[in-house]
Amino acid sequence: MSGADIELKDVRKAYYKDRLEIPVLDGLDLAIRSGEFVVLMGPSGSGKSTLLHLVGGLDSPTGGSVRVGEARLENMNERELTAWRSRHVGFIFQMYHLVPVLTAAQNVELPLLLYRMSSGERRQRVTTALDVVGLSDRMHHRPNQLSGGQEQRVAIARAIVTDPDVILADEPTGDLDARTSEEILNLMNLLNSEFKKTILMVTHDPKAAQHGERIVHLDKGVLHREELTAARAGARA
Repeated sequence: MSGADIELKDVRKAYYKDRLEIPVLDGLDLAIRSGEFVVLMGPSGSGKSTLLHLVGGLDSPTGGSVRVGEARLENMNERELTAWRSRHVGFIFQMYHLVPVLTAAQNVELPLLLYRMSSGERRQRVTTALDVVGLSDRMHHRPNQLSGGQEQRVAIARAIVTDPDVILADEPTGDLDARTSEEILNLMNLLNSEFKKTILMVTHDPKAAQHGERIVHLDKGVLHREELTAARAGARA
């Protein structure tokens, strides 16, 4: 298990409504080291989620370059991006997007159905992922039998079951209470420190942001400022 470095150079992204151009990102440069935990913050409409989607290959830049590991995403077509995402990126969202009629294990297994592997290997990967998130005893429970925090843990297990290089999280604790949020963020710290995953997380919560190593502030589509989190700054002092 390992992460991948991320590099964005002069990235621009605009959407069009009729003939009106709506700029979202404007010449953004950002570098993230392999195995780093970086947090994106900024007001609504600042481009945080758009940047996350570009790094994950869910959208393409209007200009500039996006590199994740050895992959140059701006040069890939949709089919290539889909194949690349399935192997290299794990997504965690505020809403869990679990299939209600499937068990926790079956939900986690879904990404593996795209791969050619035996049922035994799939079962082993699912068991390992659920064990990492502390839910091996809930694998046969359906979403309506789980708490919100447990549902998010299942979603995280689904995100890591393919052993991705990068984990992209968009407000992963936005729908959780303070105690459960802390548990989820500690789990993400574990994925970063123990499994060396590169993590890019969007949050509006300053307390949640302190779980990362570095906070990047966006405003009106440009990098406004960066800062080390308190723990990281203290370690360097």
